[in-house]
Amino acid sequence: MDLHLGADSGVETTRELLRRWPDLRILVVTMLEDDESVVASVRAGARGYLLKGATPAEVERAVRAVANGEIILGPQVAAQAVSYLSGARTTGPVPFPELTDREREVLDLVARGYDNTTISRRLVLSPKTVRNHVANVLTKLGVPSRAEALIRARERGLGGV
Repeated sequence: MDLHLGADSGVETTRELLRRWPDLRILVVTMLEDDESVVASVRAGARGYLLKGATPAEVERAVRAVANGEIILGPQVAAQAVSYLSGARTTGPVPFPELTDREREVLDLVARGYDNTTISRRLVLSPKTVRNHVANVLTKLGVPSRAEALIRARERGLGGV
């Protein structure tokens, strides 16, 4: 599965295929190596995640592993995932402790300039759920607009800035 399928999201397609055929095993092979894409793919049910630059031997190994029911991440993605899951990326206090982890995750994506549709695809959430999270963030931060939330988030280090 590639995550870029024209107008469709590979994450959404993965979810739909597994809804129809729960025993299907999906290996993502893509150029995207950001944390959000990896997490969204695994949450949607992908059993493996490999970058397109993988060697033929790595691709064969991943296909066999996924076919055998294993979960596999390519070497670059695995190192990144371990860092992400261990919390090694967080330095200092968590910004906006009044927000839930999910709200902070949504705010981070807002600060990156993503619209609600893109956020819903990345986090594998419905657009309505994303709208609700954005509304909660605005209320909890006491800001009147998405633009103001974006500015405050970037000032606190969210959004990859």
